[in-house]
Amino acid sequence: MERSTPEQLLREYGERARLVIYIAATAGAGKTRRLLTDAHRLKVAGKRVAIGWIETKERPDLERLAEGFARIPPRSARAGDRTYDEFDLDAALVAKPDVIILDELAHDNLSGSRNGKRWQDALALRDAGISVIGAFNIAHLESVSATAESLLGHPVRAIVPLSFLKSADDVIALDASPELIRRRLAAGKIVQPDDIARAESGAFKEATLRMLRELLLRTIDDLTIPIVAAASVSSAIALVPPEIDARAFLERSAPVAAAFDLRLDVQPGENADVHAIERVASTLDADVLPVANLQRIETGALRAAMVAMPNGKLAAKTVNAPVERDIFVVDATQTYLERSVFTTPLSGTLGDRMRVGYGRLTVFLGGAAGAGKTYAMLDRGHQLRADGVDAVIGLVETHRRPETEALIGDLPIVPRKQIVADGITYSEMDREAILARKPSVVLVDELAHTNAPGSLGPKRFMDVLAFLRAGIDVLTTLNVQHLEALSDVVYRLTGTIVRETLPDGILPLADEVILIDVSPETLRERLRAGKIYPPERIEAALANFFRTENLASLRELAIREVLRARIRERITAPFGRLLLSVVARPEDMMLIRKASRLAARLEVDFAIAHIAEPRDVVDPDCLAEFERLARTINATWRDERAPDASVRLIEVAREHPETVVAVGGTHRAPRWPARNAFARRLLDAGAKELIVLARPKPNAPNADDEDA
Repeated sequence: MERSTPEQLLREYGERARLVIYIAATAGAGKTRRLLTDAHRLKVAGKRVAIGWIETKERPDLERLAEGFARIPPRSARAGDRTYDEFDLDAALVAKPDVIILDELAHDNLSGSRNGKRWQDALALRDAGISVIGAFNIAHLESVSATAESLLGHPVRAIVPLSFLKSADDVIALDASPELIRRRLAAGKIVQPDDIARAESGAFKEATLRMLRELLLRTIDDLTIPIVAAASVSSAIALVPPEIDARAFLERSAPVAAAFDLRLDVQPGENADVHAIERVASTLDADVLPVANLQRIETGALRAAMVAMPNGKLAAKTVNAPVERDIFVVDATQTYLERSVFTTPLSGTLGDRMRVGYGRLTVFLGGAAGAGKTYAMLDRGHQLRADGVDAVIGLVETHRRPETEALIGDLPIVPRKQIVADGITYSEMDREAILARKPSVVLVDELAHTNAPGSLGPKRFMDVLAFLRAGIDVLTTLNVQHLEALSDVVYRLTGTIVRETLPDGILPLADEVILIDVSPETLRERLRAGKIYPPERIEAALANFFRTENLASLRELAIREVLRARIRERITAPFGRLLLSVVARPEDMMLIRKASRLAARLEVDFAIAHIAEPRDVVDPDCLAEFERLARTINATWRDERAPDASVRLIEVAREHPETVVAVGGTHRAPRWPARNAFARRLLDAGAKELIVLARPKPNAPNADDEDA
């Protein structure tokens, strides 16, 4: 089996009974198909699998999948003057298979059942040593149901408690885009033909589906908070003392946190107006923490990758100490907020694709190799072929795995092109042959791949853009760590530098971004079983990139990128220009890239300044490299000498309105008679706002992973 799924978790973890839950945004997301597919793979692996409850809705494809399985005979239950079939827990306990497939976990059991709810039956089965793979829709979760009712326009009566999810061994999002759900609805695969029009204008309205999908992803996000070092978590904390304007402060802090891909938590100080803070936080999708004494708080111990704090004594003390996380010193009296239209480095292409005739792009996004992206892409390809669509494989990387090769099945393949460069023969996707063939849909694996020398384009995503311009739809796969703008985030979360990247704008360019969700435990077990890397790489991967906390962080990051990709809202920036101060040393190269991506995310001007003092030793080669990089990223470059670099930098900043200075933090606390840290000197020189960037640690490992 090629993908990383719960059934593998059940098989590879041994005989201990487990509870695995799929959650979908709505009917039509493929829960029944996924459960039956899991059942088949478990059966092939030698497990005794029984269907406890499944609804095929008389669809021939699902009926075929359900054939050949033992079934737990239903019991009859009366409701009013009618008799219905009901899952029989007692019969399941007597049969005692290894695994039971149990759909509709939110179902209210009818009279005569041992338990009132089907999710309680699932827990009873696990307690009896029987593993369960089940599913339900997000609207039935107690923490979501009230919001779901307002979206759906009718009561949600069958409720699943959040504690049930937290007690599960694995909870996995079964993502499907609203566009795909509506296409399945129109094709008669969700409701009866007579009900399609009513469903399209009711519970299956596009806006409703988008909100339900967001509720699903945010729920999974909340359940997958990794337990990692404080500076590596994916959240920011804003410290709000009572004497400042909380609204202005938080509205300035939130965009910077979002640009760093961080969830915002708000820490009120003693005597702060908590109710007012909660009102502001709710508009920013931020969580409010319990009140704390900010005068005694140890900022170094905060579980946050960024801390936002008002300019004052605490800020001056914090930036003068070793900096292990990013710090945003905020002037809460500022009211400037610039709103710009969403753009990306590929905005021109995005605009072009609004024209008639361009293909559609679907990206299957995962947190790491082994998530099952290739499986999902090939599965969609087979479904398209079954619907009569001319779908072909442009390139699929099997890595010589028999399961992947078998999964290709009868999908047509466009032969690869052999390229010889420097005596080495490369096998690459043949862009020209695919354009000449002009299928309706082409499947292209590993979007971030760097093409061989002599290819038509240096990167595979450029081939994909050519297909889209030719009117060919593309299904493709991508791991979240390969997004260029996230390289600093990935480094912060995992300590790994990813060399092979592609532009940040590729996800906003996509028509559909589908999350391929999987747990860290499943990925590690797949790795141990040799299903991701060859044997000689397994132990090193387990000890480095594939550590549980890394995978949990990447999973959370993937969820947030899927959410971000579907949002087309105006961007808010708390300043108009970012001015980065650098020192002529190689390690500041990453500071330039990090600040550049922050400026790009906020859509503000970016400038780099090297201001040396008379006693500084300047490396001319390093300066030349910085200047070349500045030209490459369209940043303004400045190189000066001054008796006091901090004072001169503030003067440079004031030449342009709404400029905020960014600087690298110190690794060591200053000791007398040494001067204060440069960030502290900037505050003393008059900086009202300041971004202090945590410097990277040297010798970070590279992530040279294969997509799976």
